[in-house]
Amino acid sequence: MNQEIRRKLDRITDILWAGGTTNPVTYIEQISYLIYLKLLDEREDQLALQAKLTGEPANGRSLFPRQARRYRWSEFRFKSGEELRDFVRDEVFLYMASLVKQSPRVAEYFRDAVLEIVDPQVLKEVMDEIDSIPFSKLGSDVKGDIFEYLLTHLGQSALNGQFRTPRQIRTMMVELVDPDFGDTVYDPCCGTGGFLIDSIEHILAKYSAEPVEVPIYGEEWLEKRGQTIEQAKKEIPNLQTYRKGPGEKIPDWQLLERSIYGFDVSRQMMRISMMNLVLHGIENAPVRRANVLSEYGGLSDDDLARRYQVILSNPPFSGTLPKDSIRKDLPTNSKKSELLFLGVMMEALAPGGRCAVVVPEGLLFGSTKAHVELRKKLVRDYDLLAVVSLPAGVFKPYAGVKTAVLVFRRPVEAKKKFDKQAKIWFYEVRNDGYDPDRITQGGRPETPEQNDIPRLIQMWQEYKKSGFRKPPGIEANALLEPGSDEPHAWWATGELVERNDFNLAAGRYKPTIGQPAPDEDPVELIREVIEDERQIIAGLEKLLKEVEAVQ
Repeated sequence: MNQEIRRKLDRITDILWAGGTTNPVTYIEQISYLIYLKLLDEREDQLALQAKLTGEPANGRSLFPRQARRYRWSEFRFKSGEELRDFVRDEVFLYMASLVKQSPRVAEYFRDAVLEIVDPQVLKEVMDEIDSIPFSKLGSDVKGDIFEYLLTHLGQSALNGQFRTPRQIRTMMVELVDPDFGDTVYDPCCGTGGFLIDSIEHILAKYSAEPVEVPIYGEEWLEKRGQTIEQAKKEIPNLQTYRKGPGEKIPDWQLLERSIYGFDVSRQMMRISMMNLVLHGIENAPVRRANVLSEYGGLSDDDLARRYQVILSNPPFSGTLPKDSIRKDLPTNSKKSELLFLGVMMEALAPGGRCAVVVPEGLLFGSTKAHVELRKKLVRDYDLLAVVSLPAGVFKPYAGVKTAVLVFRRPVEAKKKFDKQAKIWFYEVRNDGYDPDRITQGGRPETPEQNDIPRLIQMWQEYKKSGFRKPPGIEANALLEPGSDEPHAWWATGELVERNDFNLAAGRYKPTIGQPAPDEDPVELIREVIEDERQIIAGLEKLLKEVEAVQ
């Protein structure tokens, strides 16, 4: 994405902010409406060109037949003032929501849509800026970057406990579960669609002849440093990166689109995630509004029966549901959302499927019956591969809760025997590439040289090669030699975890470093203690005489 487009986007957000639309979630949703209308207009031009070249009429695929041409962006964008605002609000949105048969995805997107840009002049200026961006001439990577740039504004806000999972954590989790073409990928509370987008990029890179490596800080970070990725990695050996590519070797693009599933309880977030996917080239992914925890959340029988090969999520941690509203098929009786979401993912995972989910650390050691029973089921009935402890500041500035990532698989066998000697891997991330304490301009400053995640990924690959039988690191609760480096990785057997009431907190099993023997002569130390004791006794005897004299 070049500087000119970036300036246009900044101009759009500045106009909306000055016009009174100050909530980033709201103005990104409003921008997405208008971008979608322009994309649909450009699609009509492409259909018309295709019809002209092939000689086949495009009417069957057109969303704007002759009687509906007035709803096209290129037709109404010349209006102004209240006429423009009222037409978009009262007629264009209504028409788009009516396209249930012609385009269910478009109709779903605009269902209950409300234009919240009240000032007609603000709307006109925003539309003029959007109109100047030639989306049809931009690749999906650039269009995706446009929306990702807008989403950075969410770094300073949270909606109902929802916020964007940082790129370094998303990238790490995607690497751990390694989605591939043909896998169904699912996020039950997808928010802005970050995990879905990162999974798609991971798959596309696998099916690209020449994928490029990108630092987690973005390509602009390299431009500012005046370096290539090779030069940056040479200077910073543990620089965390991910790969991107066009995916020209994908055998069936429609199959890829149909394999991306996401739900979110917020219609705003659902629209934002849909637009994020559309601008990344995924137009028909089954992403929609639903509450996956509730009996009345809008899930169909097919939704409840579907099982997924890959699940990635960072569900909201706060809140409880009324007991009568909670789905009856979940493997927990708790009303706490963090336990319910974990139960949803355990239930939705296909045999052989893998899941990576962010959980609050309290879930790992909570002593209530619901906490213990769910952890017991996870350890006994699933393959718990790893518990990755995250730094306390990873979600600052909008949350300071200590968290971890659970990585587990569902066994292919319907019922597996609990293997008490199976090993669970623990890894402690103390640095994630950003300053844990400082907040500047709504986010944490970059510290690329301090990042434990690349080492985690390297050790994970070793673990994976062993068939997840030989986790790297040290045995749980080992006593290390004095002066040893503080360990990042260790492992515990299922038997040890069971003895500890299925406590999964990494610190519970962390090896300790022995204290060096004192340099002092032990004889002298004993004499010093005896002398101290004599002084204490002498002082007490003196105090006793004084008390007796008073009496």
